Amino acid sequence: MRLIQYSFSTFSNRDYEKINSFKFIDVFAGIGGFHIALEKLGGKCVFSSEWDKYSQKTYREWFGEIPHGDIRKIKPSEIPDHDILAAGFPCQPFSIAGVSKKKSLGHAHGFKDVTQGTLFFSLATIIEMKRPPVLFLENVKNLQSHDKGRTWKVIHETLESLDYWVFHKVIDAAGWVPQHRERVYIVGFDKKLFPTKPAFEFPTPPEKKRPGLVNILESSPDTRYTLTDHLWNYLQEYAERHRAKGNGFGFGLADLQRVTRTLSARYYKDGSEILIPQNGRNPRRLTPRECARLMGFGDHLPIVVSDTQAYRQFGNAVVPKVVEAVGSQIVKVLSWHLAANGKCLLKQ
Repeated sequence: MRLIQYSFSTFSNRDYEKINSFKFIDVFAGIGGFHIALEKLGGKCVFSSEWDKYSQKTYREWFGEIPHGDIRKIKPSEIPDHDILAAGFPCQPFSIAGVSKKKSLGHAHGFKDVTQGTLFFSLATIIEMKRPPVLFLENVKNLQSHDKGRTWKVIHETLESLDYWVFHKVIDAAGWVPQHRERVYIVGFDKKLFPTKPAFEFPTPPEKKRPGLVNILESSPDTRYTLTDHLWNYLQEYAERHRAKGNGFGFGLADLQRVTRTLSARYYKDGSEILIPQNGRNPRRLTPRECARLMGFGDHLPIVVSDTQAYRQFGNAVVPKVVEAVGSQIVKVLSWHLAANGKCLLKQ
């Protein structure tokens, strides 16, 4: 990596974006929520990876490139140098059998033993070999409690063992879109480039009234999204059975003036978590376009897959507006570093 020198008295985020267009890679890319957000901040995507063929189709339509496939089959040496590694990596349990024994014998085990065989292992290997200045990761809120906390412990310790300052926070997207969507965001800074801990702070939600669901609804949705009598009766009976047992399972009839439950990848099955009430008719599920809007994807982005695949894609996606808000805080740290040290971290 070559450091570029600059001399100046004052420096702003806007100046930073003018001087340097940072490079990022989009791993476990899905349909490109990270791509949209980081590109808006001045970044350039130099590599993407996504194994699902339907998500690849959407990604190609939106960004003009087909992501590489299974990250496990890609050699880190083939991945271009980059400034920010972005990844919405999947949550998997780790096999920690043998680690305690190795410790008792005085043998080092390291992340390669602990994470071997998982997708996170591939991510950690890329980090180890490419040494991006910044890591920008996202996962489900339950990552921290998954497998009784062991999964988060391994991930956090692995990133620290790779010599990164690690910041993490659960952020609810409801401040940006009309949906409760809590996700954990993880940001890391290479200690070799940041000898002291950076003054990084996660963003706070915008100080404005939360957007209501009514603002993203289509005026004349196709009638095929209205639930059939059979499905509507089934959902009501299912909910009643669970209420009788003291459980909270059931459908969610949305309040159009408020935010919704979390859109999940299983929404295509029956739409039960977010149902839209209709006067004189059974409720309906959201249309794919409404799901896109609920996630913060603009209408200019075409939906090029079936309804089933679209529901899966949006239910699995990151919210670009939240990624952009966190990303802008990362850019601040990079600009502060440039202002304080007169040198740029970005790979040229």
